[in-house]
Amino acid sequence: MRISVIGCGYLGAVHASAMAELGHEVVGIDVDDRRIAQLAAARPPFFEPGLPEILRSATATGRLRFSTDIADAAGAEVHFVAVGTPQAAGSHAADLSHVDAAFESLLPHLADGALVVGKSTVPVGTAARLAERIAEAAPHASLAWNPEFLREGYAVKDTLQPDRLVYGVGEGDEHAASVLDHVYRAAIEAGTPRIVTDYATAELVKVAANAFLATKISFINAMSEIADATGADVTALADAIGHDARIGRRFLNAGVGFGGGCLPKDIRAFTARAEELGRGESLAFLREVDAINLRQRQRVVDLAVDALGGSVHRKRVAVLGVSFKPESDDVRDSPALDVAVQLRGLGAEVVATDPQGVENARARHPQLEYTSSTREALRGADLVVLVTEWREYRALDPVETGRLVAERRIIDGRNVLDAAEWRAAGWQVHGLGRR
Repeated sequence: MRISVIGCGYLGAVHASAMAELGHEVVGIDVDDRRIAQLAAARPPFFEPGLPEILRSATATGRLRFSTDIADAAGAEVHFVAVGTPQAAGSHAADLSHVDAAFESLLPHLADGALVVGKSTVPVGTAARLAERIAEAAPHASLAWNPEFLREGYAVKDTLQPDRLVYGVGEGDEHAASVLDHVYRAAIEAGTPRIVTDYATAELVKVAANAFLATKISFINAMSEIADATGADVTALADAIGHDARIGRRFLNAGVGFGGGCLPKDIRAFTARAEELGRGESLAFLREVDAINLRQRQRVVDLAVDALGGSVHRKRVAVLGVSFKPESDDVRDSPALDVAVQLRGLGAEVVATDPQGVENARARHPQLEYTSSTREALRGADLVVLVTEWREYRALDPVETGRLVAERRIIDGRNVLDAAEWRAAGWQVHGLGRR
């Protein structure tokens, strides 16, 4: 099919490349000249495993091209809108200005029978409002809402082989569902579950999923606080309750908490929308979920202060990780970077490292010292703080690492190290909710 993707940030660039990889003819549109130039040269503007390969493949075949001119979207049968919905300044609500601008710019270029498909995460009720706008300005076109469920680090796989497809369509709009079936034919033929529902439900699916995951993470982090107060072990606790099929073990890893460009702002926007609907009490618990998550960062900082005898002033602290999760260079609302900044504010000589996130972190917090070398970060450290669980950090050898540092003290901010092994090598090991 002929497809346009409006917005070529993280979501849009991956989606456009994946659609072309599936054989569709795709044009990606974005107002950012530099981003478009990079993508047109088959150079992703961010780190995402697997994306460089499909981007090169799709551009080489001619099935994928990029432009800053919205008019180049004309003639497409399907238009995916994948622009950002950041947290609004001075509010927890989502900023929909980019979504509204994308729709308005697209309206004059919609061909007869064209389908506009929302991919952005939006407050419930947005799709119905935009459907009315399309009916008013381009009655020959229609709208569907098709939420994304991408995991950074696995986004290419999640697009090519999704675990479910959700279509939000207007009442009786069988055409929209049929068109999306054609777009995702490969996934459907592979047996991917397909749910066709109304606009409001499709919008809620994404934010409800994120709210549930955030709640599960904050629950086990709250348990880690209780474990610290009682001498229990939160990892053994998670293993035990995770055997209950109703609960499951995934996302029950206590640590410094979640971050990134989705979970934090999405649960805040969901809470704000519930309040607008007069149902704020229904999601009041999400405010505590957010508070627990932010408190974990402070707990890691407090552990660092305690480990260094009450003060980090002029102590060399190696911070392992600045991206919010492994296999990503995203430092938006990163717990790891937040911890590094707080320690620097307390007077520590922080040296931060990350396999992919250093340049993005440097752009946001140039006051920190950075290195791309793990060994260089560790050299002469009075304290090591592991806050992003990259594979190379999990695989560190405690004996070899001990030869690099000044003092064998480590805070495992993700509870991923074998504490017994590290202690046997002479290390003081501090974790969250672990004896």
